[in-house]
Amino acid sequence: MLDQGKIAEILQAARDKAETILDLRDKARAQRAQALEANQKKMALQIRLAAPGVESAATVETAGFLAAAGDSWFDYPLHDVLKLLDDRYGYNVESSAHKGDPIEKMAYPGGQMEDFARKLDKIKDRGAVPKAVLVSGGGDDVAGKEFGMLLNNAFSRIAGWDAEVVDGVVNVRIKTAYLDMLMTITHMCESRFDGKLIPILVHGYDYPVPDGRGFLGGWPFPGPWLDPGFREKNFPNDSPADLQKRIAMMKNTMDQFNTMVGSLPSQPELAHVHYIDLRGTLSTQLSDYKDWWANELHPTENGFNAVTDKFAAVLAKLP
Repeated sequence: MLDQGKIAEILQAARDKAETILDLRDKARAQRAQALEANQKKMALQIRLAAPGVESAATVETAGFLAAAGDSWFDYPLHDVLKLLDDRYGYNVESSAHKGDPIEKMAYPGGQMEDFARKLDKIKDRGAVPKAVLVSGGGDDVAGKEFGMLLNNAFSRIAGWDAEVVDGVVNVRIKTAYLDMLMTITHMCESRFDGKLIPILVHGYDYPVPDGRGFLGGWPFPGPWLDPGFREKNFPNDSPADLQKRIAMMKNTMDQFNTMVGSLPSQPELAHVHYIDLRGTLSTQLSDYKDWWANELHPTENGFNAVTDKFAAVLAKLP
């Protein structure tokens, strides 16, 4: 577990990292300004508010600007949370999210934070302030090639989850990366938008169904992400009862993950973070779960719509 002293170290290091990233962005923007100054063919883009009687003014309507960083729930073919917030709810979204990224890759140097700072600059250049920042991450840190390491063999006297390993991954490794990323984002937003504390929305995942389905059926496409680990540790999927047992096991771990993410706003420095509980949004009933889950980790279009509705409900309550 992380004590308060270690958490304070993490948050301070994140502030320092944010300053380093913003210094690099400032240098890049200065270089861009010099290039435009020397460019004889540059174009001028004028943005102004429409006023009564001014027919030439263009009006662009938006529900607000959002900045985002995250994984495949924010970067998925055809349908994901960000696309639906744009298409169904009218938000303008600037995102550095990239499918398949573990949160450790997002948070640390060479990850998404440098590009996220660029997205903030794009919003600022439009004369806007983000209504909120959306963050999605952690699923790829649990699922995938290392998933089997979280499990003790089904024939072992300690069959099931290895509690110490799961605790270390969720409550130390992933939590540390979350604290780092949320503080980095907070400090960058405050620096770019005159000290304004931008709300940040985070979420835990719903309960997955580890039935062995990957993206578009799997190979040569990504996935499955859970079934191989279960099979490696001799948890079969040969009957409905087998699958129900797997679902119950995943529920246990997803509850632990959600508890960790839900605790993040309890840090005084992160009181502006809003946790969205998505558990129970997508069905795990064997009779209809495929209507909600496209594969082991990702919702169907109907599923993404239901998830996005919950994000939109929280956004609607923000100033």
